[in-house]
Amino acid sequence: MGNVDITLRHIARRRPGDLARVFVPEGRSLEVLGWVDTQVTKLERRLDKALRLRVGGELRVLHVEFCFALRDDVPDRVFEYLGFLFAALRIEAPGEPVPPIESVAVVLSGHRRRLPATGERRTAWPERPFSGAHFRIDAVYQRTIAELRARGSVFWLVFAPLARDATAAALREVVAEIHARASTSEERVELYAALLVMAAIDPWGHNLRKELVMLFDDRETEKKLLRSMPIIGEMILEAEQQAAQRAEKAAATAAAKAAEQAAAKAAEEGAQKVIAELLGRLFARRVGRRPTTEEERSIVERAQAIGPGEVEDALLDLDGDALVRWLAEPMRR
Repeated sequence: MGNVDITLRHIARRRPGDLARVFVPEGRSLEVLGWVDTQVTKLERRLDKALRLRVGGELRVLHVEFCFALRDDVPDRVFEYLGFLFAALRIEAPGEPVPPIESVAVVLSGHRRRLPATGERRTAWPERPFSGAHFRIDAVYQRTIAELRARGSVFWLVFAPLARDATAAALREVVAEIHARASTSEERVELYAALLVMAAIDPWGHNLRKELVMLFDDRETEKKLLRSMPIIGEMILEAEQQAAQRAEKAAATAAAKAAEQAAAKAAEEGAQKVIAELLGRLFARRVGRRPTTEEERSIVERAQAIGPGEVEDALLDLDGDALVRWLAEPMRR
């Protein structure tokens, strides 16, 4: 889940309003005030998924947790996060009321049976009235592409490969829409990368990753940028070669199974390389230049050793000079 989580966090930071709007009551005004950043959240870094909002003129907080599946430990995690978040907000403004907090679990895969709209973590004794926490469940993988499009933002279109009715034709329209609505070529490439990472999850067995690569290759304006990202360039080259050889290749059952295993491995390695590219872009925005070869190697090694989430935290928390020094220091494993 680490690579998926870091990708979605990166995209969400670009479009916090699009993320929050879906969970705000219809007809209420929305103002995004920023991500929660307190001394407590620096210790409990998972809370960087909490947004400060003003909804209809009232202060509120939205906590969004991206979940690979709705496992049994998700309610426990949400309850723990709420405790840390409540403490952080209370310490930040002593004597002031803590704003109402809403938690949402965005679920990316799971069984076909419709998930409930609400989850809970009960802490009270069984014979006593309910005490604990409720949270929303947004099973995006059970949505249709039309439902995701109705949310009104290209942010939600990156989940299209997870949709239960995803097809190559539908993704062609999604890629065209992202191409038209993204503000810059860099943003398009990052959204395309997120699409590829989502396609690797494949909760319905659509197996659309190769078709998606071919659709990216059709976007002439971004082709050079796409190819400059190592793994996407490799995927495009691989897809072109496979398209040329498809008519000549007749795979036996054993060969087909081996190809599927290789594709799964390539998808995992591809997701990791995409993350490394995204972290390099974040470094560039923080420092004002692209990382050197040694800095890029340090970023990748640290992401592999301590996790991409921890590296992104450092990229967000440290100023430019401190970040450069941190990357130059010997890594503590």
